[in-house]
Amino acid sequence: MSISPGGMMTFTINGVRLEVEAPPETSLIDILREKLGLTAAKEACGIGRCGACNVLMNGNLVNACLLSAWQAEGAEIVSLEGLDAFPETRLLRTALAEENAFQCGYCAPGFTMALTALFREHPEACVNDIRAALEGNICRCTGYHSIIRGALAASKALAASASSGDIDGDHHPQQ
Repeated sequence: MSISPGGMMTFTINGVRLEVEAPPETSLIDILREKLGLTAAKEACGIGRCGACNVLMNGNLVNACLLSAWQAEGAEIVSLEGLDAFPETRLLRTALAEENAFQCGYCAPGFTMALTALFREHPEACVNDIRAALEGNICRCTGYHSIIRGALAASKALAASASSGDIDGDHHPQQ
């Protein structure tokens, strides 16, 4: 797919189909933050090593700082602002908060995106799965122990929800 000669691109962000004007080389993180006002994803390293800019594109975790506008043409993108649509995220956020997983919070969006992507594919992830999923994320304040404890608690909550039939994560079995 390609962007039109006028620099117009079309994609879906958090369930809303949008057309945005941007030069093809504009990074997705710049489009999200500057053109759309979606500022939860952060630009930190700018080279895809810290995970602060993580988003889901067509269901896959990607670094928005490494993607150009032309690569997002026609894609379905979910930023942190749209992540509450997934029940895994609601359980994850609760578990991370209970473990005081983050200190400054700058890295929290990227970690939350990475863990949601993991739990959508593998809800009963073990500690090794969690560590592997977080390899592209850097936390400079808190460290990783509380984040991993929160992720493990979320995995247990997801397993309990699945066994009780509570697929929405609101602790009420579906009828």
